[in-house]
Amino acid sequence: MGQLGSGLRAQNWDVSSLIKFEKNFYEEHPVVAARSEREVQEFRREKEIQVFGNNIPKPVTSFEEMNFPSYIMAEVKRAGFTAPSPIQCQSWPMALSGRDLVAVSATGSGKTISFALPAMIHINAQPLLSPGDGPIVLILAPTRELAVQIQEECTKFGSSSRIRNTCVYGGVPKGGQIRDLQRGSEIVIATPGRLIDMLESGKTNLRRVTYLVMDEADRMLDMGFEPQIRKILEQIRPDRQTLMFSATWPKEVQKLAHTFLKDFIQVTIGSLELSANLNITQIVEVCSDFEKRGKLIKHLEKISSENAKVLIFIGTKRVADDLTKFLRQDGWPALAIHGDKQQQERDWVLGEFKSGRSPIMIATDVASRGLVPPDVVYPPSGLPRGVIRLEV
Repeated sequence: MGQLGSGLRAQNWDVSSLIKFEKNFYEEHPVVAARSEREVQEFRREKEIQVFGNNIPKPVTSFEEMNFPSYIMAEVKRAGFTAPSPIQCQSWPMALSGRDLVAVSATGSGKTISFALPAMIHINAQPLLSPGDGPIVLILAPTRELAVQIQEECTKFGSSSRIRNTCVYGGVPKGGQIRDLQRGSEIVIATPGRLIDMLESGKTNLRRVTYLVMDEADRMLDMGFEPQIRKILEQIRPDRQTLMFSATWPKEVQKLAHTFLKDFIQVTIGSLELSANLNITQIVEVCSDFEKRGKLIKHLEKISSENAKVLIFIGTKRVADDLTKFLRQDGWPALAIHGDKQQQERDWVLGEFKSGRSPIMIATDVASRGLVPPDVVYPPSGLPRGVIRLEV
C-alpha cells in the first residue's frame, strides 16, 4: 500500500486567495422541471432511489433530459446506451449542480459513468493546464483492476474533447506513469499508495484538483487505505467538489464522508441495510472442507455444457494457486489472479478470461470489486452474477 506519506506536508490553504472556479453546470430540462413532486416520488419508488439532503434536483429519465453537450451525447450513442441506470438518473443532476455527493449503489450499477461524464464537463469549463500543473480531476480507486477499468471509460468519453488521463498504480515500473504525469493529464486515476509515492517524489501535485472522486470507498477502507486517503486529501484545495461512491454505507464510510464532504447530498439505490441483491440468484451449499472440491467439480461439469465463463473467489493467494493447480491437473482451463503476480501476468490472465480462451478464473477477494465482466452468466453462490465463492 505504500508509506503513509511522511514526506508530504499538509497544505495550509488560504481559501480567500484561491482562484475561483465554476462547478455548477446543471440546467434543468423543461420536461424535468414540469414534473410534479408526485411524479418524481413515483419514479424514485419504481427505481428504488432514495435521496437525503437539502435542495436535491429532480431525477432525469433519459439522456436527452440531461442536456449533455453534443460531444458527450456522441460518445453515449457510440457506446450503444439506450437509457441511464437508476444511479445515473439521480446522480447526474446532483453531480453537475456542483454539490458534494455521496452515491451508494451495488457494484456494476453504472457508477463509473455517473462520475465520469460530469467530470468531462467540469474539465472543459476550467482553464487549460499549464506546464507543471497536476490534474483537474482525481479519481481514487482501491485496486489496479478497477483503476484500469475507470481509465477505459475516461478514455472513451474524453477522447472527443482531447482530455488526457493517466492511471497510477503499484506493481509496475514507475517510468511510464511519471512521463504521463509530467506531460500533463487532466484526469489522474490512482490507487492511494502509488499516488503518494508520486507526490512525495514531486512527480505531480494536486493543486489544480477541483473535482475529487473516491470510488469504492468502502473497499478502500477495508483495505486499510484511510491514512493514505487523509494524506492525499490534505493536498487538495478545500473548496473542491468531492464525490464519494460506495457499494455499502457502513459507519466507517459515513465518518469519512462527514469529515471530508461539505453539506453533501446523498443518493442510495436500494436499501441502506446490508442485504442480498434481489437481482442475483444465490445458492449456498454447506459442506465440509473435504467435500468442497468435489462439489466444485460437479458445478464446473454442469457449467461446461453451457459454454459459460466462471469466476471463482478465494480467500487467500496460496489457496488460489493450489486450487488452480488442482483444476488444471484435472483438465480444467483455469487461471489465477492475485496480488503476488506481476501486473503483466495479471493483465494476461484477464485478457485470456475475457476472450474466453481460459473461461475459468480464480481470484482473491481483493480483486472482487469491478472485476466481473458483463458476459459472466452462470448463476452464482454469493457474489455478482456469474460467480462462485469458496469459503476456503
